[in-house]
Formats: sequence, structure tokens, C-alpha cells
Amino acid sequence: MTAGRHRPDPAGPTLGRRRLLTAGLGAAAGLALGAGALDPAAGAAAPAGSVHPDLVTGFKVKNLTGPAETGAFAAPWTDLGIPARCPDGSILFVCGDTFDGSGVGGPNWRAPVGLRSSSANLGSLTIDGAVGGSSAVGLVPEGHAPVGGGYTTAIPSDVFTVGDTMYMHLMRGVIYQCDHTDFWRSTDNGETWEYLCQWPAEVYGGQFQQKTYAVADDGYCYVLSTVFNRSITSGLLLHRVPQNQLGVPGAYQPWGYANGAWAWGNPPTTITGARRWGEICFRAMGGQYSFSWLNMDALGIRAQIFPLPTSNLFTTPEQTIIVPTSPGLEVGNLVASPYGGFVIPGSTFDDYHVCVSQWYDNQNYRVMHYQINGLAH
Repeated sequence: MTAGRHRPDPAGPTLGRRRLLTAGLGAAAGLALGAGALDPAAGAAAPAGSVHPDLVTGFKVKNLTGPAETGAFAAPWTDLGIPARCPDGSILFVCGDTFDGSGVGGPNWRAPVGLRSSSANLGSLTIDGAVGGSSAVGLVPEGHAPVGGGYTTAIPSDVFTVGDTMYMHLMRGVIYQCDHTDFWRSTDNGETWEYLCQWPAEVYGGQFQQKTYAVADDGYCYVLSTVFNRSITSGLLLHRVPQNQLGVPGAYQPWGYANGAWAWGNPPTTITGARRWGEICFRAMGGQYSFSWLNMDALGIRAQIFPLPTSNLFTTPEQTIIVPTSPGLEVGNLVASPYGGFVIPGSTFDDYHVCVSQWYDNQNYRVMHYQINGLAH
């Protein structure tokens, strides 16, 4: 790998995880945000949803990864840890760039990898296994090929389960220079993965790169998507797809505002105020929907709770669940260099658990388990 590929950002990872800004990023900036910048209720221009008063509290339950936690699986240094309940009842954490050795950028670079907790109990989540056994293996082929001064990788944006099948969405290319995204499925609890389909990076001006799926009880999955680049302002698009056609790109139906109304099948338009997005996580739970994300400005991990996939997110309060701080000052839900924010299966709105990643130097790169309290819903 090139020197600096996994060096902390000079401004801190809170401003850009593994930022590699090279020639060509600017070409992705011409986004077609369209009429979706309109308020769905009033049809007028609207800012992002109001931030809810600071009533949310939380605390760190434990580190999920690190030398002591996952070194035995040749994965002491990893991040993301998107959690999904497997058909066998265990929890699979799908992680991003993963290294062995003495720190970030060490040997045996793999992405993505799968780490397991045999218990799905929120009080006893502990990684005690890995896909690949004693050495976590890459879940799909990824050679980290040199491209334009960087190296390709495969970053997961979501993993979820429908019935007895697991699905995984990956963003491929040099970090923040997405070449395409692809979609995979597993019928053996995440041990092996079968390729299903892919999408070009340019779809909807790049706003279909980073995807997250809410598995609803009406036979659909609802899909939120953004650009995969924290330095680029993106809308948030909504699609739905029948659960039996998840691997068929043509089956994804957009939600959009046109001719004075929102409707399925209209060209997709942003469903909330455009901004710079980090990781996103959309889940159906408790008869409602949870959307959590890394907000870049102002920095922090936020959540919205709403009744329907098509609810008005322009006006739904945004609740800050993780607040950034400096190393050594972490307490409660204050976290140094946070990102991620993926909801752990089994969570409720009164007992809300998330995987939070952290990276501020080559010895502090991990996935952590946080419990969040006080969400308004």
C-alpha cells in the first residue's frame, strides 16, 4: 500500500474517514438534487430537520474489536461492524478495512470481514468467532489493486437478513472514488457469499452509492441512499424493492416529488435537506422506522424516528445520539472521532443499541457497543 493510505486525516478522522482526496473527486460534485429539495408537506424550500433538544444520554457498553477482543481472529484493527441477526440466531458484524499486526495499515489487509457473536443478547454481545475461523477472511474477492495513486477496497454499507437469506451491499473502488457498488447474498449464515448484481457509481448523480435497507412487514425493503463521499453534498433518496427481487436493479422503484405531489415511480428527489453524509443505517423496528447517520456538519451521530418510510423527514426532529469529543474526555455518549452508528438487532426505541466506530491514530481504530437512552419516539 502507499504511504498514508491509512494514515489519520490531518484534521482528524472526524472530518473524513481514511480521506484520500485525489484528482477526479470533483467530477462527482455535479449532483442532480432536483425537486426533492422541496418540503413534502408545503412544497416550499426547507432546511434539514430541526435538531431535537439535547435530551439523549448514553454510555459505552464495551469494545467489540481490538487486540484483546479480536486479535485471536487476526483482526485486531477493524471498523464499521454492521450488525445483522443471522438465520441461526447469532449476530454477524460485517467490518470494513481490517489489518493484523501492530496497528492500522499493518499486514493482511482484508475488506470486508465477518466477525460473530454466538449470543444475540444485547447484554452479552461478545465476538467469539469469525468467518474463516482463527483468521478472519475476506468475504468477497478484493485484491486492493492500485488505481490512480490509491488502492481499491470493498466497504460495506449494509448487511441484513430476509427470512433465511442474508444480503450485503458493498461500495467498490478507491476510498471515496466509488467505481461501482455490488450486492451479495448468503444462505449459510454469512459463511459464503454469492454475487447478485451491481450498479454504476454514476446512478442518480452518485446518490445511489451508499445504500441501507429497512426490511418491512409489507413485503418490501425500503432503501435510503446517498453519495459515498463525506466531502460532497448529497441528497437522501428513497426507493422500495420487493423482498423477492432484491437482486434485480430494475425492481427498485423511486419515491419522488413531481407535478405537485410525491409518488412512487416519480424520478427520485431528496427526502430531506441535502448535506454531507457519513455512514447511514435504516431499520424497521417497533412498528416504526429508525434512521441513524453520521452527520458531518455539525459533527455527530444523529437519529430520526418516524412512522412510515415516506414520512416527512424535513420536519422530523433530528436527535443527536453520539457527540464528538477529544481523546481522554470520553464519558457517557461523548466519543472521540466517532463514525458508524449502526443499530444492533434486538434494539427498541427505549433500549437503543448501536455500533460506533472510532479512529484517531493507528492504535485507536475499533468498533464499540453503545447504549442510547432518552430517544423521543
